[in-house]
Amino acid sequence: MKVLFATTVFCFFFFVNYAQQKPILLKHVTIIDGNGGKPLADADVLIKGDSFAGIGKNLEADNAVIKDMTSKTIMPALISGHSHTGNITGTQSNAANYTRDNLLHHLKRYEQYGVGALLCMGTDRPLIFNGFRDSSVAGLLPGARMYSAGFGFGMPGNPPAAAFGINHTFTSGTDPEIEKQVAVLAKLKPSFVKIWVDDFGGSNKKMPEDIYRIIIKEAHKHGLRVASHVYYLEDAHKLIDAGVDVLAHSVRDKEVDDALLKKMKEKNIVYIPTLTREIFEFIYAENPAWINDDFFKAALEPGVYEMLTSPEYINNIKNSPGYVRNKKGLEIAIKNLKKIYEAGIMVVMGTDSGATPARAEGFAEHLELELMVSAGLTPLQAITISTKNAAKFLSCNKDYGTIETGRKADFIVLSGNPEKNILNTRNIEVVWKNGEEVKH
Repeated sequence: MKVLFATTVFCFFFFVNYAQQKPILLKHVTIIDGNGGKPLADADVLIKGDSFAGIGKNLEADNAVIKDMTSKTIMPALISGHSHTGNITGTQSNAANYTRDNLLHHLKRYEQYGVGALLCMGTDRPLIFNGFRDSSVAGLLPGARMYSAGFGFGMPGNPPAAAFGINHTFTSGTDPEIEKQVAVLAKLKPSFVKIWVDDFGGSNKKMPEDIYRIIIKEAHKHGLRVASHVYYLEDAHKLIDAGVDVLAHSVRDKEVDDALLKKMKEKNIVYIPTLTREIFEFIYAENPAWINDDFFKAALEPGVYEMLTSPEYINNIKNSPGYVRNKKGLEIAIKNLKKIYEAGIMVVMGTDSGATPARAEGFAEHLELELMVSAGLTPLQAITISTKNAAKFLSCNKDYGTIETGRKADFIVLSGNPEKNILNTRNIEVVWKNGEEVKH
């Protein structure tokens, strides 16, 4: 009996393993590969293991599982270069929410929206550096792959720290203190160092130039790139002169000048527009077209939809001193995105999603695509910014960001073609990760 049982179990696992090793052949699909070129229509895609093994016409493979993808479009999984995750539960955002289970909850939500990877921009906590972050990046945990900028640098009372109860950000200090703080951060091997320089509409003291110059200098000693929260054109100039590598938000007070464009191009500055960050600050007072869409509502924590649509919340927005400022800021940000993109500067998709309950995780990334197109970019340009460029930004472009032979098979299956209408990225049928359909 024991021998029979053992043989049965062995045969079962052999069969399962054999089935999992079978190649998968997607037939008659339209491919948006992330490189920016014209989509390839009526094409075939061969997947072996966790990677793309062939792309072309009339492909064949022995023992392949064949899937007819007629009328379907595939594109690479989205990648966000600026997000925050783990701090939200329900309508509240605070440090107590930052647990392993909550992180996985949010990363799964991002993945359901076709976001394959994200960079958490400076609001992480120690628990992820005991294997969680590395396991997530390797695709061993459920949900989007989570990259981290560790613990960001801000002024005492900095709004992100104050609003979210984050007690692992660093604050400005003397030169030796900053040197030690950057060294502590460097040991965690973050993808970037985040600094908050802005005064947040006059509510906070700006980080002095001599302080952020020291942080940038020390970060570069450790081979770390620095991304800065920015708002003002003047600060953008000073930060670039100080050696910053990434402007992690749009310039929103003025249209960018030729001098800034020249500097950004010469110094290979990366620009992350985060247009949705601005729109979420005022749009709920204007009854947006998508407010009742299930695609939007499913991105929210319990109770948040009711909060956002309540008369009290809407009135608070309309009466806020930042209401007009945020609307104007978005208008300027949209103009600046077009100028910066046309100047040949690298633009990467980021949204600031997850920083507050109102910045809907997953939905924000699709809204960002729509806003980039409204700025005058084509749908294919917006998609490349949100896939290939973002993967290069995170230094994971050897595996992710494009649909090419040898890359990992992380992609989205859509029932519409976003080249024709960018809103079709929201028609998600299936998300694939590591060469398998994601089951939720």
